[in-house]
Amino acid sequence: MAQSVKLLGEFRDWTAYTATESTGPVCFALSKPTEVTPSPDDFTEAWLYLTNRPSESVRNELNLVAGFMFAPDTTATATISGQNFELFTDKDAAWLLDPNQNDNLASALRAGSTVVIEGTSDKGIRITETFSLSGATAASRAIEGCTG
Repeated sequence: MAQSVKLLGEFRDWTAYTATESTGPVCFALSKPTEVTPSPDDFTEAWLYLTNRPSESVRNELNLVAGFMFAPDTTATATISGQNFELFTDKDAAWLLDPNQNDNLASALRAGSTVVIEGTSDKGIRITETFSLSGATAASRAIEGCTG
């Protein structure tokens, strides 16, 4: 668990933070969806994270907390400016299937205007979550020099 979280800045639709964990510093930028269609009955809150953990050699890790449970053994898709990135899902979360694509995805986030994530809920409904990328570039720059 993070012991201390510090705000690095608010950048339009994105906010950047730094924290210190037992493994070292972690810095992350996050945003809430601008649209969820259709809104699942059990929907809570959704967040899209871009995380750097220098002590673990992790850069530009995308993580979605969907706000609903994904169907087991299904993938989701993140689409940015016509580029598709496959995500693996587990319960209410999703991550990039191929971590070697982290930097490509981060570049697409900085260049795009929205990211649309589509996944199938545990009730078999195809859910689309749209996130604004306004401020994503500034927020990703804020977490680049992650030192906790």
